[in-house]
Amino acid sequence: MKKWLIGSVLLILAVIALMFLLSGRKKAEDGIRLVRVKRGDIAERALAVGTIEPEKEIKVKSTIPGIVAEVYFKVGDPVAAGKPLLKISPNPTPIEYVETQRNMEVFEVLRNNLRSERERQVKMFKDNLISASAMEAVESKYNEAELRYRVARERFELLEKGRITMSNREINSIIKAPISGIVLSQSVFQGDPIVPLTNYQPGTEICSLADMGKLLFKGTIDEIDVGKIEPQMKAEIQIGALRDTRVEGRLDRVYPKAKKEGNATLFDIEIIITKVTGKSLRAGYSASAYLSVRERKNVLILPERLVLFENGKKYAEFREKETIEKKEIETGLSDGLNVEILKGLGEGEEVVERPPREIK
Repeated sequence: MKKWLIGSVLLILAVIALMFLLSGRKKAEDGIRLVRVKRGDIAERALAVGTIEPEKEIKVKSTIPGIVAEVYFKVGDPVAAGKPLLKISPNPTPIEYVETQRNMEVFEVLRNNLRSERERQVKMFKDNLISASAMEAVESKYNEAELRYRVARERFELLEKGRITMSNREINSIIKAPISGIVLSQSVFQGDPIVPLTNYQPGTEICSLADMGKLLFKGTIDEIDVGKIEPQMKAEIQIGALRDTRVEGRLDRVYPKAKKEGNATLFDIEIIITKVTGKSLRAGYSASAYLSVRERKNVLILPERLVLFENGKKYAEFREKETIEKKEIETGLSDGLNVEILKGLGEGEEVVERPPREIK
């Protein structure tokens, strides 16, 4: 009797354990989760990828040839308009130096000869031996020779010393900042040669300046989204290197012509940065801009991955006791993750999310 009782208890425990095991296996095999329909905000946004750039960047060049004698700035320094950036020391070739000096000497001799001629003509004019028109012609030639000599002398002084003074104004070979801003880059250093900017050559770039208080997002947007955006649209810009910095902007320009990058057709856009919350921005940061095309507030939303498409209709699955049923729904705005529910589901209803299929 006792053995029979013990055997019955063990049998009952084995049956319970088997039922529990089968129940757990069924649950594991089922793997279904339930996701509730809830209220929230949803927005359709267009994505642009690009960088942060200054609105205006100036490349500083020189119209004077020579060698960099002194540099008065470092990269990152703030400079005011008119502040000296560097000093250029003249470095003429021997032929240039000799020709300039000889030209000055030639014009000096010509001036001196005309001066002597002028003095003789003045005496003759006082004795009424020549006419007033003849005297004026002599005066004109002398003044022209004086001016040519002065130009030749000033050119020689500038070539030799790098500075001259004309009419109480000092002209020198110091390059000054054309605008107020921050030095972004430096291209020449002490001892480097400088090629001047002319109509026939671009010249040596000395440095670049920009007003970092006026920044832009410059990037590209896909042709699929370009028809949805318009100037003055608000934009949210995310900086990859500054996760905690919030940047707001306003779409300023969409380029009228597309460009090809690989198999993609892209359009350039510019977004003016209007507000920065967090750390200050630097030129060259990689960034992504999200432009709000349409927005819905306090609407029913559901993860878009739970919407099924069959025969041109949309469905959502729900559990009815031990079975799974389909219900036709109507959707609205989508942001790529969630979708707006217009009809077919109510707030708080639970939608079936099936487990991902195993890759065999």
